[in-house]
Amino acid sequence: MRGNVAFRPIVAQRLYQQVAEQIAALIRDGAFAPGARLPPERDLAQQFGVSRPTVREAMIALEIAGLIDIRSGSGVYVASGSGVYVALPDAAAAKTLPALGDAGPSLFDILAARRTVECEIAALAAAQPDPDALAALERLIAAQDAAMKRGQADGRVGGHAEDRAFHLAIAAMAGNEVLTGFAAALWDTMFTPVYARLAERTEGPRKTRSTIADHRAILAALARADAAGARRAMRAHIAHTEALFLGDPKPPEKAAP
Repeated sequence: MRGNVAFRPIVAQRLYQQVAEQIAALIRDGAFAPGARLPPERDLAQQFGVSRPTVREAMIALEIAGLIDIRSGSGVYVASGSGVYVALPDAAAAKTLPALGDAGPSLFDILAARRTVECEIAALAAAQPDPDALAALERLIAAQDAAMKRGQADGRVGGHAEDRAFHLAIAAMAGNEVLTGFAAALWDTMFTPVYARLAERTEGPRKTRSTIADHRAILAALARADAAGARRAMRAHIAHTEALFLGDPKPPEKAAP
């Protein structure tokens, strides 16, 4: 082997990043000019052979990089002006180097993992409900409600700390420190740039009502020592969160009464 052979680093990319890279390459090559509207999300999902959540995350990654503008109710457009190309490498390197940074693990993969872990945690927590723990959950719900409403009034996202504390308090009620550790790790992984941008876009009264109602449904099931009900309520809550992040007009499920 000759000594001047140059190897390119192996880049492991998540699925949504692969989609984002292809779209970025098309923008770079002029297939989509500045100001051009990209195809609808559903069409892109079909063309790429991926899910809507994957396309949604790709769009957010491109927006974070400054390549596109997402206009609510209108569509997705290539960002206008020279700023479109700021996040891309120079022309000589463009064919070999990735154009976008790592925006973190897929939020929807994290939500799927949470559904697998937290639904069973909720069922375990309902086995022996502790009055003090239930009272603490009630206080956390009230604190999150207030924090989310303050955030809306101030033009920012609020209630994340209380949301995390609520879910981890349920994990602690389950009495299994390994599961508690899993839940904490999932929540710590969730706060990615994609999550932050989607949280900003979905912040509002609907999100507050949905989140607080779901948390109250989970708490009610725990208080009844209803393991199946707690599992259903947690599953519905995570489904509602996914629906909000996807911009669906109605949540797909109702929380258990």
